[in-house]
Amino acid sequence: MEIRIQAIHFDASEKLEKFIQKKVSKLEQYYDGIIAVEVSLKVVKPETAQNKEAGIKVLVPRNEDMFSCKVADTFEEAVDMAVEALVKQLLKAKEKMREK
Repeated sequence: MEIRIQAIHFDASEKLEKFIQKKVSKLEQYYDGIIAVEVSLKVVKPETAQNKEAGIKVLVPRNEDMFSCKVADTFEEAVDMAVEALVKQLLKAKEKMREK
């Protein structure tokens, strides 16, 4: 599974990238055959507290791509919430596959 990280209008630290790699790589245990995961990080309205946005897109074969976008105080928190939402989507998709 390939993980691509894109930081929009800022440079992501190595520590943040490692955190994202670790969190996102856990998605594989919920759904076999994930081709790639695209993570985009963006600072929205810099003057507010909840201004870190993490969007995660999961590319899966024979199924619709899955996407989750969350905003939080930190990128780590936003990534955590987005990964949790994607786990639910992946489990739901896996259940649908079993029913077919």
